[in-house]
Amino acid sequence: MNQLLRIIFLSLLSGAAYSQALILTDRLHHLRNGTAPQWEEFPVANEGNRLKLTFRAEPENQDKCLALRQYNVNEEWKVLLNDQVLGELALDEKDMVSYFSLPKELLRTGKNTIEILPAVPRTAEGRGNDIRVGHISLIPLPLEKALHQATVEIEVREGNTLLPCRITITDASGTLHPVGGASNSAQAIRPGFLYTATGKAQFGLPAGEYVLYANRGTEYGVDSVRIFLKPGDHVEKKLFIRNEAPTPGWVSSDTHIHTFTHSGHGDATDEERVLTLAGEGLELPIITDHNVLVNLLPTATKLGLNTYFTLVPGMELTTPTGHFNVFPVDLNQPPPNHRIKSWDEISGEMQGNPRYNIILNHARDLHGNFRPFDAKHHIAPAGQSLLGWRFPANSMEVINSGATQTEPMQLFRDWFGLLNRGLRVAPVGSSDSHTVSRYLVGQARTYIRCGDEDPGRIDVSEAMDSFRQGKVMVSYGLATELTVEDSYGPGDLAKTAAKTAKVTIRISGPSWTRASRVSLYANGILVRQEPIEPSRKPGLKWEESWMIKVPRHDVFLVAIAEGPDDRLPFWQFARPYQPTTGVWTPGVMGASGSVFLDADRDGKWASAWEYAQRLTEGAGDNSRTLLKNLSRYDEAVAIQVGSILHQKYGSVGGFISPGLMKRAAAPIRSGLRIYQQESAKIKN
Repeated sequence: MNQLLRIIFLSLLSGAAYSQALILTDRLHHLRNGTAPQWEEFPVANEGNRLKLTFRAEPENQDKCLALRQYNVNEEWKVLLNDQVLGELALDEKDMVSYFSLPKELLRTGKNTIEILPAVPRTAEGRGNDIRVGHISLIPLPLEKALHQATVEIEVREGNTLLPCRITITDASGTLHPVGGASNSAQAIRPGFLYTATGKAQFGLPAGEYVLYANRGTEYGVDSVRIFLKPGDHVEKKLFIRNEAPTPGWVSSDTHIHTFTHSGHGDATDEERVLTLAGEGLELPIITDHNVLVNLLPTATKLGLNTYFTLVPGMELTTPTGHFNVFPVDLNQPPPNHRIKSWDEISGEMQGNPRYNIILNHARDLHGNFRPFDAKHHIAPAGQSLLGWRFPANSMEVINSGATQTEPMQLFRDWFGLLNRGLRVAPVGSSDSHTVSRYLVGQARTYIRCGDEDPGRIDVSEAMDSFRQGKVMVSYGLATELTVEDSYGPGDLAKTAAKTAKVTIRISGPSWTRASRVSLYANGILVRQEPIEPSRKPGLKWEESWMIKVPRHDVFLVAIAEGPDDRLPFWQFARPYQPTTGVWTPGVMGASGSVFLDADRDGKWASAWEYAQRLTEGAGDNSRTLLKNLSRYDEAVAIQVGSILHQKYGSVGGFISPGLMKRAAAPIRSGLRIYQQESAKIKN
């Protein structure tokens, strides 16, 4: 480890001008703002909540700059020179180099002090913010000169065509490194990242060794080049990427996108946001700033990027009882009212436009002291709200790459519960990005079944109809397609006359992602799971057809693929937004929408909730009859029966004795006990 840090440090200080740099510390320091470790990777022992370094300086007639390395910064940390604030560490968890300008008037002849400390020190018990910061050097050049010791010109092409894309810049160790330059109408720049509108980019770098990567969202491959720069160099390189995992007939959409200009937080201006949309290969981006209607089409047209995507105006309805994305909206009409206090009011507000799509966002996150799926008022396995509200949305986020969950399957289980409750809810993947690079727009995305031949002229009406019907799949690095009987896909009612049904799963992705496991769920219950040999193969990574037993009752089918985190500098995962533990294992995922299997062959689909209602009504007050009839159904139906019994008798045990419970079929016993356990959380 010490040798690795030495290599990183030397790469940072390479070049003639840097040979005169004053090294303040040649190692990383572990600081903590708080009491307990934030993540399992950080030891309990630390160096406190501030780093203080002293050095001596001689009088100078020019400004200098400070270079340092930082990691896992998700709170505000100040950098001070002689008690004067130079700035703050970049608010980003990634491993990166940051630079700070040192005005000559702040440097003293003789002793000087650099300090790094939290903007707001924590004193309460609980997980703090652990950071690593160090490899700090004082460079005898003004900041702009330090970042422009050499010039790099890049062209990125698909075949012979220049292509909007994202360029990621790291030093020799893989640490993100800033470039010299500023955002403009042709490029958006952040530390370690550059989006180009034209496929061309020019920027400065200090002398040293670097690796540059070019890629474009989750369908394209990646190309890279290693460069060695000396002061005064002008280096030109060409990179080539191609669409390795095409999705014909599926339009790529991010349904949760913000700008700093209109939301007031984050950092992406209108121009930068449009650049990022083109650079990530999104075809149908939905613009959803908080409680305002935004039209980015004039900006996209001005920059010549409107041919790469079809913009859909929307809004994040930010209410005291949750956040909901609403689209498409009429820019000539007033936005929906966000000062509403219940989901019933939201439903009422939307009745005037039946063509709205409404997404429940980040259902497990706490905003305004309200968590939509809090265990105290929502029993997730049953999809049951205890507040008496109607569910106002036709979809929900199952992956939000800007607000990830500690347990990646949690929101999927919540979605399964809603489907079992009889709610036709589509799954959604989105980024919730307010920034250029901290949270990549389109990192999680939703594919919608729709013609995609011309990205600049997507048929929005066709796409919105498909979305409402649940003809979607969710991608977080992988795409997972599910077909039943070679004919039926997500959103469809699948029919079969046989005792078995053919289920085909197809997993695809670019060469830089891998799939390691695929799972098939029926009514949210795992029915089959297979390991996959992880492969760097571009495009189709795995495809198989399984014959599954058709149950006596209708079910919905969902396929989910998972893969490892390969720690790629150009596609890093955001840490959980509101973690529940200090343990987190990131990875790529892809999920199909739900296919509804008409197993009872009555020409329509019935949910677990509908079957539960029939069973409980048919059994009357006879618990033996109920359990006997219930034995032909699955755990999901039993959970819904549990919800009915709880409402009618105060608890499952108020109707079914412990003796009868023990003799019940295993899936039924499991489902009823799951409901008992979840309902017990209401009182806690």
